[in-house]
Amino acid sequence: MDVLIVGGGLAGCEAAWQVVRRGCRVVLMEMRPSATTPAHKTPYLAELVCSNSLKSLSLDTASGLLKREMALLGSLLLEVAWECRVPGGGALVVDREVFARRVTERLEAHPLVEMVREEVAEIPVHRPLVVATGPLTSPAFSRSLARLLGEEYLYFYDAIAPIVLGDSIDYERAFFASRYGKGGDEDYLNCPLTEEEYDRFYVALMEAEKVPLRDFEDPRFFSGCMPIEELARRGRETLLFGPMKPVGLKDPRTGRRPFAVVQLRRENGEGTLWNMVGFQTRLKWPEQRRVFGLIPALRGAEFARYGSIHRNTYINSPGLLELSLALKGERGLFFAGQITGVEGYMESAATGILAGINAARLVRGENTVVPPATTMLGALVRYITSPDQRAFQPMNANFGLLPPLEAPPRNKGERKLAYSERAIRDMREWMGEVGLSPGWGEEVLEIRVGER
Repeated sequence: MDVLIVGGGLAGCEAAWQVVRRGCRVVLMEMRPSATTPAHKTPYLAELVCSNSLKSLSLDTASGLLKREMALLGSLLLEVAWECRVPGGGALVVDREVFARRVTERLEAHPLVEMVREEVAEIPVHRPLVVATGPLTSPAFSRSLARLLGEEYLYFYDAIAPIVLGDSIDYERAFFASRYGKGGDEDYLNCPLTEEEYDRFYVALMEAEKVPLRDFEDPRFFSGCMPIEELARRGRETLLFGPMKPVGLKDPRTGRRPFAVVQLRRENGEGTLWNMVGFQTRLKWPEQRRVFGLIPALRGAEFARYGSIHRNTYINSPGLLELSLALKGERGLFFAGQITGVEGYMESAATGILAGINAARLVRGENTVVPPATTMLGALVRYITSPDQRAFQPMNANFGLLPPLEAPPRNKGERKLAYSERAIRDMREWMGEVGLSPGWGEEVLEIRVGER
């Protein structure tokens, strides 16, 4: 083998794909199904354990820009995601089981990929090595990392939203619509509540029993995945400006905007599974049935998956990693994915792309590389490796990470597009300079988005 990768999640799969694209052999080690985690349910690689949405495709969003950059770099996951997408408005939403199965099949079928299904307890001595064990790194491997790094881990808690069975929803008390009319008419199923119904729900939510945290665990919830009960603690109206906001929606039965609404998003193409958008929670399972059953359209709902909460682990990357994602002082040991402190599916996958590129370049006797700071991937990598941070926290892709424009447009939407246009231009130029051939292409993604 040329490159060893530990971890078959999003980052590990992308890293493996980049290695074999460059003609190098890779061994990809994944502990499932012989060992598993509280969040995973299948033996497949690249399993999506939280939402099945990969977020927006639009170039006026940071997520959309990151996808264009990943497409240019030859992302495997984006290509597969497009093949198994389900309706999701302006977002790229996938059938999670089909997605994971197809990623697994693509990698298992590649002649330069060797799959090893066993838990790794100690950091292997082979270099180049990519560690992409994710936020649910096994205890044994975590201890090995702690011994190597000599630093305390940082951590936060990630909450998962419930999924309900489609045939258990009361469709007479719900309506199909996308917010502000964006996307298809049946992309989201909306469950409205009157003010009286909302107040009953809010009181029950505040009084509901939660899964207790262990005495030694200090909860640090990431703001992008805040449990709904934690949001509710901030005040009665907080949810009305968050996951239960009614703006942009009109109930066809009344012709008016509901007081509050719970949006359900398709989990699969058949519409048999629906995700409660923004309802990540650590309520006990019986409490979820009771409290969420107060939502009129969900009074008889059956849960295919209850919401849950799990500990996500990440390293202190600003003090440990180079821009190449290699450990300082160990140019052949790379880290990728959420264990580096990036937050989000595409962010994790994107760091896997960079780690895979650099691991393969070492095998080929080439220097490691990093995209320009004006690109979303380059900016994200600089954020997680910047030593100037006082309190390192996980980060999603966002336009605030990018350097200012020389002549920024006043209009907010035009300004975001200007950021994206600069990033794509600079990514193309950089790829040419360092000898990276385009993947399936940003232009292809642009055409396919237009086809929607």
